[in-house]
Amino acid sequence: MQPNSFDVIRIPTSGPGDVSGLMALIDSGALEPSSILAVLGKTEGNGGVNDFTREYAVAALCNALAPHVELAPREVKARIAFVMSGGTEGALSPHITVFARSPRPEGAGEGSSEKRLSVGIAQTRDFLPEEIGRDAQIDETIRAVGAAMRDARIDDVSDVHFVQIKCPLLTSERVKEARARGKTPVTTSGYASMGYSRGASAIGVAKALGEIGADVGGSQVLKDWGLYSSVASCSAGIELVHNVVILVGNSRFSSSPFRIGHAVMQDAIDLPALMQALESVGLSALDARSQSRLVNIFAKAEASPDGAIRGLRHTMLDDSDINATRHARAAVGGLIGGVAGTGAVYVSGGAEHQGPAGGGPVAVIARV
Repeated sequence: MQPNSFDVIRIPTSGPGDVSGLMALIDSGALEPSSILAVLGKTEGNGGVNDFTREYAVAALCNALAPHVELAPREVKARIAFVMSGGTEGALSPHITVFARSPRPEGAGEGSSEKRLSVGIAQTRDFLPEEIGRDAQIDETIRAVGAAMRDARIDDVSDVHFVQIKCPLLTSERVKEARARGKTPVTTSGYASMGYSRGASAIGVAKALGEIGADVGGSQVLKDWGLYSSVASCSAGIELVHNVVILVGNSRFSSSPFRIGHAVMQDAIDLPALMQALESVGLSALDARSQSRLVNIFAKAEASPDGAIRGLRHTMLDDSDINATRHARAAVGGLIGGVAGTGAVYVSGGAEHQGPAGGGPVAVIARV
């Protein structure tokens, strides 16, 4: 079977609507538009229910790419997986990471026998408001993760190192619509629904990859914190009503010049886990050459639910002015940025069932 070639490009942005860096690559011939598989980005919004920077960024990208892929802007989202995560607090810098896939040219040689980075995408069906945070979302996520693994041509779950999901949330209008049909949503709070949606999606990833038992269901979402995925990264937003999946791992059917590895942070200051993730792809934080080979780091951030980190009190949960997820993104972003040598790293808040409580997965993509 002919291997695929993948490219991974990190592009800084000056604002949610900035597509100039991406267009410059396309105009120069460095990036073929038809090869773009997925775009994962950080925007400078608040990361909450009313963070419209995510929708704005996706719209700008779709409008810019539409003429290059000969599709209407609304059709581009069905072909390319877009995931925008709001919140670049602290030293974090807004940027996008573009994943491109193309067949390896004939006569390019056999390449390495080592497994290399591969990416697959999938989407679930649209969810009814009352399905968010419940079994329907879990089950659909399981199906989509399986489809994304097949798309990536990864046949061993141990080769999956990062599963990014964009999932929906509840608005007052969606709650009202459900009630009009005699249905009861999992919560009436838009903000709380983000956690339920992320949690159910992460449980779906964990079940799909065999990280937890098949008997786990929606009744345990946001209740049993011992259940989690070590590779799931879920971000909720107002801009969609289904789940979008970007799955990244290593495959024998890839000839890309990249590899991905991961580790699991136990808390927001778990530097050893970050170092372990770097070492899994042959990098060292103290080596300048390593930083030149680093493509990006992807991590989840969460405030420890017991109000303490390693026995010492923190105030993230008690700040009435700034939400705890924003504190967590800034803290983890500072830790990772200091090691990576850049603030353009992907750190997403809200890690329900994504790593242990108070921690979260961290994945690293590096050039071989």
